[in-house]
Amino acid sequence: MEPWTILVIGLLILGISTPLWTTVGLLRRIGELQNASSPRHLARRAENPVTPSQVAVLIAAHNEELVISETIASALMLVPAGNIHVVSDGSSDNTADIANAAGVNCLELFPNRGKAGALAAGIEYFDLVNNYEVMLLLDADTRLTPDYLKTGLPLFTAPDVVAVAGRAKSLPDRGRRNPVARILLTYRERLYTAVQLLLKYGQASGPANVVNIVPGFASMYRTRILPEIDVAAPGLLIEDFNMTFEVHAKKLGRIEFHPSAAIAYTQDPDNLGDYVRQMRRWQLGFWQTVRRHGMHRGLFWTVLLLHIVELISASLVLILAIPIVIFSQLTDISLLRPQDLLIGVMLPDYLLTVFAACFLRRPSMLLWGLTYPLMRLLDSFICLATLAQAWTRTTTGTWASPTRRLQPS
Repeated sequence: MEPWTILVIGLLILGISTPLWTTVGLLRRIGELQNASSPRHLARRAENPVTPSQVAVLIAAHNEELVISETIASALMLVPAGNIHVVSDGSSDNTADIANAAGVNCLELFPNRGKAGALAAGIEYFDLVNNYEVMLLLDADTRLTPDYLKTGLPLFTAPDVVAVAGRAKSLPDRGRRNPVARILLTYRERLYTAVQLLLKYGQASGPANVVNIVPGFASMYRTRILPEIDVAAPGLLIEDFNMTFEVHAKKLGRIEFHPSAAIAYTQDPDNLGDYVRQMRRWQLGFWQTVRRHGMHRGLFWTVLLLHIVELISASLVLILAIPIVIFSQLTDISLLRPQDLLIGVMLPDYLLTVFAACFLRRPSMLLWGLTYPLMRLLDSFICLATLAQAWTRTTTGTWASPTRRLQPS
């Protein structure tokens, strides 16, 4: 196979977006170093435009008794108890009791409305729009870093910034020795590192403003735009893609993200069953949101279309590559050789692992990274399966109890 063909395969796996937004991110970083405009510099040199007393924390929870206390505790380090609002959505365990015992506000809903419905109910019931400047959304398993608000609130200095996307990190799980758990957790860490540093940082630059998700695990919105957002849009499995698309579709303002700001930890799946269910939920929620909003004119929608094309093409390449290699070996038709697969698919994927391992200082990731192409193959099947389901099935958005594990403090 010709070298240019291998290059095309590599681009299909990594996409054009990765080098493009990495370059934009590097230029943004150079600009920050020149004018000292990073969140930490802003926090030191100027008063934050929003104070912690003006921040409402909203947590939607369904049967989260194993993790909710730690999440509330991390929020209590940043804001008063009266600023924290828990919506227990049809919980049958002690979620509401734990919230009440912690002295925070708690609303109990019956029956289960789903996360989006619970958030919408909490925003209305606690009148967050009129009582606070900023709403911080938390998942029930999120742990905020002590400087989450100190670094995150300065990003609201620009008046056109209406949302700040939190930076996700995986909760450390040093006590687990199960190889499958290690693969899943380090693979997710690689995903967070690659997406947030190589893509989202550049996409959030002022001239671009094309971030496609403000993750609901730990992100902030100006409350004044909440009446314009259909938080609980019907037929969607998750809410964060839709809320982000609403910001772009209605031109409500700019979404900001910085790798050194608004950092929080989340509990990621450590077994294959939970991983598949979570990925299916994320992917189906994305495709449902794309179906709901369609395409419009503008840079965000152009970048979104490119992302969709790259997502589908990479999934098809990963799924078809091995069968094509086998076919080529069994026939006289040389479509794809094993070495082409190694150079065009395995090598670009492993380069992402090397980058993440160096950035996180996790040398063990170099070993586990040999298995990541199998994980990407699984992701590809889920991506294409949910693409079909998004146009053929309807969902209510109600949630089942997630599998949680006790996490060492």
